Amino acid sequence: MSEPTPLDVGRIVEVLDRHGVEYLLVGGVAATAHGAERLTADADTVVRRTTENLEATAAVLRDLHAHLLVAGLSDEEARALPVQIDALTLTRMEISTWRTDAGDLDILVELPARDGNRLSYEDLLPRAVEALYGADRIVVRIAALDDIIASKQWADRPKDRDALPELLAMRDEAQDKPSASR
Repeated sequence: MSEPTPLDVGRIVEVLDRHGVEYLLVGGVAATAHGAERLTADADTVVRRTTENLEATAAVLRDLHAHLLVAGLSDEEARALPVQIDALTLTRMEISTWRTDAGDLDILVELPARDGNRLSYEDLLPRAVEALYGADRIVVRIAALDDIIASKQWADRPKDRDALPELLAMRDEAQDKPSASR
């Protein structure tokens, strides 16, 4: 497997915006938007699961010259797979990892909660916050810090455990600050 293209979140966001995709940034990119300093190598998104939105998501993947990232296969072998990038294909995947010319991009259907339940785009949206990305300062929705923490606690991978102390400290600091309404 070859090295991924360096992550260009601004470009990914621009293409998502241009195609009108309804999505939330989650994972490391979202944690960074909340102020985390830990770098990430890929962008993770939770997309709304409507046929129209999945078709728009597929158009994004095509624009970014995406191919599936498949463990055990080289990029050349993965590019040769007969994968149709469309809404039907995306409907069949709970999570898919794509190597694009703007970096690796994960398309998720849901984000796990602490208890293992799954949170959809619609579940996450009311708690999401907005951030600006790219040269054009595109408004994007970012999963709430608590939802990011919960998904990392549930996943419990070494990289998630390593990220948690900073994220928990950020949450605790935010909770200790008096709000403007007090």
